[in-house]
Amino acid sequence: MRIGTSIFLLALGAVLAFAVNAEVPFISLDLVGYILMACGVVGLIWSLMASQRNRSVETRTVNDPGTGETITRSESHDGL
Repeated sequence: MRIGTSIFLLALGAVLAFAVNAEVPFISLDLVGYILMACGVVGLIWSLMASQRNRSVETRTVNDPGTGETITRSESHDGL
């Protein structure tokens, strides 16, 4: 979920919770709105954390003594 989707869920949840006064059998639109707003907040926090994570790349080069071949190895690590 990206930032735009999270903001959309927040807005949709707020509209359902505070602006819609319809009666739907077996469903509370207020509760659905609050759930959508909570999902939007969690998604927004997750998106912001994911955009700030660090990624490091470590590269090693070694010469094989038996064959004289050069071996290069790269490893990447996510910081989340």
